[in-house]
Amino acid sequence: MCGIAGHIDFAQSAEQGQIVLAEMLQSIEHRGPDARGQFEVSPSVFLGHNRLSIIDLSDDSNQPMIRGDLALIFNGEIYNYLEIREELIGQGVQFKTESDTEVIIESYKKWGRDCVNRFVGMWAFAIWDDAKRELFCSRDRFGIKPFYYIHKDGAFYFASEMKALKKSRLFQNRYNERVVLKALHLGPFGADSETHFEDIKSLVSAHNAIFKDGQLTTSRYWDIDFSNQCTLKSQADRIEKFKELFIDSINLHMRSDVEVGGCLSGGLDSGAIASVVGQKYPDVNFRTFNIFYEGSGASDVDERPWVNQITDKYPTLKPHFLSPTDEDLINAFDRFAYHQDVPVSGSSPLSGYFVMRLAAEHGIKVLLNGQGSDEYLAGYMHAFYRLIGNSLSRFNIPESISRMAHHSKDQGLGAKDKVALLARSLYSSITDEQGMAVGQLKRKFAYLSSSIAPYSLVNYPSLGQSRFTEYLYHATFSSTLPTLLHYEDRNSMAFSIESRVPFLDHRLVEYAFSLPDQDKIYQGKTKYVLRESMRDFLPSAIKNRKDKKGFVTPGEVKWLRGPLKHLTEINPDGLPMLDPNKTSKVLNAYNAGDNSNAKLVWRLATLNHWMKNNGFI
Repeated sequence: MCGIAGHIDFAQSAEQGQIVLAEMLQSIEHRGPDARGQFEVSPSVFLGHNRLSIIDLSDDSNQPMIRGDLALIFNGEIYNYLEIREELIGQGVQFKTESDTEVIIESYKKWGRDCVNRFVGMWAFAIWDDAKRELFCSRDRFGIKPFYYIHKDGAFYFASEMKALKKSRLFQNRYNERVVLKALHLGPFGADSETHFEDIKSLVSAHNAIFKDGQLTTSRYWDIDFSNQCTLKSQADRIEKFKELFIDSINLHMRSDVEVGGCLSGGLDSGAIASVVGQKYPDVNFRTFNIFYEGSGASDVDERPWVNQITDKYPTLKPHFLSPTDEDLINAFDRFAYHQDVPVSGSSPLSGYFVMRLAAEHGIKVLLNGQGSDEYLAGYMHAFYRLIGNSLSRFNIPESISRMAHHSKDQGLGAKDKVALLARSLYSSITDEQGMAVGQLKRKFAYLSSSIAPYSLVNYPSLGQSRFTEYLYHATFSSTLPTLLHYEDRNSMAFSIESRVPFLDHRLVEYAFSLPDQDKIYQGKTKYVLRESMRDFLPSAIKNRKDKKGFVTPGEVKWLRGPLKHLTEINPDGLPMLDPNKTSKVLNAYNAGDNSNAKLVWRLATLNHWMKNNGFI
């Protein structure tokens, strides 16, 4: 895990190029404090790297890594590097290091741009090919690792974080109104190339980019193949195959030359990872990290009893806990917000920040995290609406009734909730994901803009699949998961920690999308294939748990009316992208004691904080 930065700018002197690169690297020093490298390929081509040493700790693996006409800077991990390395050695390649970095550059030599299709991992890298006079860039399939850039007037600047690009002469400090509004109202940042800044773009996940002769071209190298359907007839066999792939992913993610720990929230996902480690690695002390909150109303977000069920079963799992105080919240918020680069849409990322701080205090450099499975395995309640909507759209009434009955029983729904479930399912049966998102904005008073129509904020194209499958796809690639991965990267990197996500092994995700719907939701149970595959690993109470979603907090209301109250001092006139009258109405209602729009007020508060810190107001 590292931070990368570079630029190709023929309108800039070599001396100025060195200065700018040094400033870019300094701004993201937290991503890699172990070593720094700068390389001037030519008077106009500069590559830089901040290293967090994880694989092959020797100086020989510092970057930029130069091999003949090639120069590479790389952020991430290629987990199957040992297998690729052995293949290349068998073909006569001689390696000088034990690093996955060298595997990338030798793979590029052997297979060209197609090398990325062989990688299992997370990455953002750039290879300068001096023979071709071009820069080859790539980002992993899920966008786990960030890659931002500015392309203007024949020049190209790129970096791991947006703050580094503010050092470029091309950067003009202007916010992107469309993205700001989308993030405010929908929460997720999405997976397109636009960012909160007009000048700064993001290389989309599963895309390569070529910069040559002042021109930038991008292309997709991977996507889910929906025609690939699992041929295993028995559900038991399909569950066993999922287990095999999941354990293999964890084995790959455990590869490291430094200690590996884990986030452990007490839920199914992180619990599954920790339990596999506890069972398959009985000789490894695996330290886990979680937080809890004390005070009135905090007992329902205290995960320690759940965590202890897992750590009691596996003595090699060593739990560590932190209870952030009000003073911690006050003191940490500005630094937390600085590292995010963008306004934060909810309070839970701040809990994630404290988890990373705790791990760093114990000297951990690599953490396994349970991010990702809720999206493609149907862990959210919204998935039920689409699943029932599938049946309704096919006029399969018996199936619809059965699915509603199972869901109602599993969740203990009352009469009012059952009516709401039916209404949402009916709506889902006649509306695609684009329509669902736009409808959400139109129905809510929360839409505060008068200048941009709701439909223009969303781009969830139809895939020609079922409502349920399209929801899972867009949650994974277009909406929820990209947001969560953004927070995950920034929080971990703020403390020089590499966060790894075993659920996002692309082989596992491809397999999950090939499974029938009933393997994801079965008799009202979400993430069924994961739950059953972990039957011999997890305590039964964790396997059957239904009330857990990530690292929780006491909530926006408790914090905004308590230690972070200062954030709610908002002048609506200072948010020019919003209708001041609508905004004032929301804020006045909140200040009068109405908590119904507390999540929106949180987003307004973090937007206001971001606008101030970036000099927009």
